[in-house]
Parts: sequence; C-alpha cells; structure tokens
Amino acid sequence: MKIGNKIFDFEKEAYVMGILNVTPDSFSDGGKYNTLETAIKQAGKMILEGAHIIDIGGESTRPGHSEVDAKTEISRVVPVIQALVATYDTPISIDTSKAEVAKAAIEAGADLINDVWGFKKDPDIASIAAHYNIPCCLMHNRIQADYKNLIPDILDDLKESINIALASGVSKENILIDPGIGFAKSLEENLVVMNRLDDFLDLGYPILLGTSRKSMIGKTLNLTARERVEGTIATTVYGYMKGCRIFRVHDVKENLRALQMTEAMVYPKDISK
Repeated sequence: MKIGNKIFDFEKEAYVMGILNVTPDSFSDGGKYNTLETAIKQAGKMILEGAHIIDIGGESTRPGHSEVDAKTEISRVVPVIQALVATYDTPISIDTSKAEVAKAAIEAGADLINDVWGFKKDPDIASIAAHYNIPCCLMHNRIQADYKNLIPDILDDLKESINIALASGVSKENILIDPGIGFAKSLEENLVVMNRLDDFLDLGYPILLGTSRKSMIGKTLNLTARERVEGTIATTVYGYMKGCRIFRVHDVKENLRALQMTEAMVYPKDISK
C-alpha cells in the first residue's frame, strides 16, 4: 500500500503510527499538544523515534467526549498538517469521521483517513476518500454494544464499512481495518477481540491495532493512563503475532523496539549457509 510517498509492505513488516492529539480533552494527553508549537515538537520527537505515520486528531474520541463542529476541528488540525508537510516527509493520517474535515486535511497534505466510525457516521466521507484516491482505515464501532455473537457481529459490522467504501469507489488496495479496541466493547469483550485478532485476517485487509494506554490495559492492571506503557507493549507484540501490521501508539520508541525484537525472532536470518 502506498501512503503518501512511502510504500508499506504488510507481508512481514510492522509499522508504528504515532498519535498526535491536538485536543484539550483526549483521555491520555489532552491539552499537552494543542498549540502549534507543542504539536510540531511532539510530532518531530515521534518521527525521530521512528514513527512511520503521524495520526493527527482534532476531536477526542474518548468515552463521554464533547463533540466539536467541523470548523473547530479543521482549525485545530490543518495548521499542524501544513507545518509538518513543510518540514517532514513522514505520511500523515487524519483521525476524523467528518467528510468536511477529511477534505480540508487532505488538501493540506494528509495522506490517510482514519475513521473511528468506519464511514458510517458521515455518508460523504467515503466519497472523499475515493475522489482523492487516498488510503483509509475503517474502525469497528457501533452505537449500541448489543452483540449476539461477538466476533461474527464485529466482522459483519466491518464488512458493512468495507462495502460502503467499495461502493463509493475506494479501491480494495486502499483499505485498512481496525477491530476497534475500546469502542463499544466491555473489558471482557476487548480481551476476547485481542485473543481472536487473527480472525480478522479472513477479511483480507491489513489490520491496524489501536490499544495504546486504553482502559482495557488500565482495568486489567489497575493503572492510570500514564502507567500503561508496558501493558501497551504486550498488546503490540501479541497483536503482531496475531497478524496486525500497523500499531497506533503514544509511546513510539518503546513499541517500535518491541516490534523490532519480535520481528527478529519471528523471521531470524538464515545461518545455515
């Protein structure tokens, strides 16, 4: 898959997406990077640490978050995107469910749409992805967490998102999927999804995993958001072993090192010659 000017090979390679929340109310780092100066500094730090993609969000998606209008969201993300494009060649992802925001972000230089509603909240966002021929990540989410059969239901929900994208003209080669850890799922359901991540490979698309510092880790280990690095690394390594290939994280250096060590063991160099 080509994202921006970079080619991503998901057969064996693992990639890290660095989270940049330019919001006042994100669950882990809200308010830390919501000025242009602090946002650019944090993005530069993550790029230096090896981030392959920077994911920029202008609206928190934490439980109970306050929704913002498209104009506010655009005012938060576009200046950051423009500044990063002028300085770095690292691909940029826009974390939004609004077509208007996606369009403005792409025109500012974003290379991927990351939609936590899987193209189901705004009916026009899929057309934006198709028009600009841009990759997209379709995450699982639903309003009511009333599952009859958890994994089959989630797979069916993702198939609906994929069909929306394809029907709007998005090419199969431009689709990533995300099982949506932490969205419309209880702790126990999140852990089951983690255990069954390899089931999502049957859909035939690369998998992005977003577990970084989430409540699944906090509740399991009884830790605050700032104390969940080790738990996140465990999910990253486990996710790689289950077939995930992009990992959306706050702590780039730590997760990338864990992935590189995992890759070295899974695909050791041939020493028989």
